This record gives sequence, C-alpha cells and structure tokens, in this order.
Amino acid sequence: MLLSRVAESIYWMNRYIERAENVARFLDVNHNLTLGDGEGLGRQWAPLVYTTGDEKSFQERYGDAEKKQVTHFLMFDKENPNSIFSCVAKARENARSVREIVPMPLWEQLNRFYLLVRGAANAANIADSVAEFCEQVKLASHTLLGLTYSTMSHGEPWHFSMLGRLIERADKTSRIVDVQYYLLLPNPREVGLTLDIVRWSSLLKSASALEMYRRTHGRIEPHKVADFLILDRFFPRSVHFCLVHAQESLRAIVDGPPGTQISPSGELIEQLRLNTDRVPIENIIQRGIHEFIDEIQVRLNRLGDAITAEFFALTPSTGTDLSSQQQSITT
Repeated sequence: MLLSRVAESIYWMNRYIERAENVARFLDVNHNLTLGDGEGLGRQWAPLVYTTGDEKSFQERYGDAEKKQVTHFLMFDKENPNSIFSCVAKARENARSVREIVPMPLWEQLNRFYLLVRGAANAANIADSVAEFCEQVKLASHTLLGLTYSTMSHGEPWHFSMLGRLIERADKTSRIVDVQYYLLLPNPREVGLTLDIVRWSSLLKSASALEMYRRTHGRIEPHKVADFLILDRFFPRSVHFCLVHAQESLRAIVDGPPGTQISPSGELIEQLRLNTDRVPIENIIQRGIHEFIDEIQVRLNRLGDAITAEFFALTPSTGTDLSSQQQSITT
C-alpha cells in the first residue's frame, strides 16, 4: 500500500509539471498572435491572467495587463503560485521528498528543467526569447511524461502521476476554452475573415490541436472548435479524453472486489465523465458554454478535494508546507 505522503507528492509533482506546460502553451501562442500588436490583437494579454484564475493578484500588483507585465507574472514571478517558475520549483520539491520512488532519469530531467527555468529567470534578454523559452518548457514537460511512462512501473505511483496530469490538463483545457470562446465570438461582419481564422487557430494551437482538428473537421468553425476541445473522444488534450483516462487510473488505485461501494472521488469523476459523454455540442451551446464549463470546473475542484480527503489527508507534517501551496489551484 502506497504511503499517503508519497502518493500526494507524486500526484502534485505531475500536476505542477502539467500546469507549467499549459502556461507556456498559452504564452507562446499569445506571443505569436500579438507580434507587431496589429489592430485588434493588442489587448489579448489580459485573458491569459483570467485563464490561470489569478486576475485579482495580478491587478493588485501590476495594474494594466500589458505584455511585459503578464509575461513576467506568468513565467517568473515567485509570488505567483501558478507561474512557470513556481510550478517547476514545487514539482522538484515534491520529487525530492520521494526520491525513493522517482526513477533516477526522471529526477535528473526534472533537475535540468528547474535549472533551465531558473537560468531563464535571471537572463537579461528573456523578453526577446519568449517563444524559445516556452518551447523549451513544453519539450521538458513532454520528456518528463515520456520518462514517467517508460521508466516507472505502472502501479499505484504511476497511476497517481497520471491522475494528477490528466485532472490538471482537463482543468486548463476547460479554462482556455471558456475564456477564449467568450472573447473570440466575433462580430458577424468578421466571420470568415483572416483575423477571425487566426484567432480561432491560435486557440487550437494553445492545445496543440490545430492539425488534428483540421483532419477531423476541416474548416475552422467556433462550435466545432469547442466540440473538439471539450468532447472529442480521441484527442489527448480534450476534456472528455482526460476524464476518461483519469477515471481509469483512479479505478486502478481504488480497485476492490466486486460489489465494493464506489468511493466519493469515484462518484465525482463518474459524474464528470458522463457530463461529457455523447453530449451534442449544440446542447451545450444552447445551455451556454460558460455555464457548462463553469460546472465542469466546480466539479473538478470537488474531485481534487475528494482525492485529497481520501488519499492524502493523513499525510504527516513536513518541513516544507507543500499542502498550502498545492491548494492555490482554486478558480
């Protein structure tokens, strides 16, 4: 049986790595979209702060959401618990606390990841290399995911790592769809114009979904973009895909004999999966994209709380107060 301390550290290590990658995705696409600050694209930085749920903290400390302030806040601000630097530092600290479980190649790669981010934070010209830095962050995260898959036995620790990754990914995909879908709904006169297509393409690129979307749906249309990122059964960053595979890992962790009562977290993830299982996107749009996604996010937060109560609540106190930092995910 896995110690609750170990399970918690592995779970959060992977949530933080995934969170850092997603922040890098949002920054990279927005940076490319706003090169030159062309007409209609100059006010695209505030949505990134809303996507991470940190708008109040940002406004108190930075004021207007200009490019320089937003990029620093999301990349290197040590006081922002969801910045790339903070996430990678906390992922490394979680890994350090369970060195007996983490394979050496995984630990070494996470150390390299931390040194990469720390070095970039101290670089004088990093503002000119946002795209390059974000690409390095994404590559480091993908390498860690590959090492997790190929060097860790696929037992309880591995399933906790996947559970953390997939819940975080579902949350961030839902957030970017919620914020950007609202902001990108165009004036009817703009539909089909170059700028409109560029905006929707950028949303798909933020989830590395553009190529797979085009193979599935062809022409870019707002309701089909929402359908692909929320409901697609095969794309690995869609909300539905993440929930299905997170449920598989949760079942592997709590699997008991036939007739065993389903756990609270099991009930919550079952409800979440059913919410995105074979639901036509037209029904969601009729109800309201924001309302639907808001419910998803509330239930994801409840799921996280249930997982903490079931598996981590007995974790003894340690010298590093990771638990308080780990609750910074709230919407």
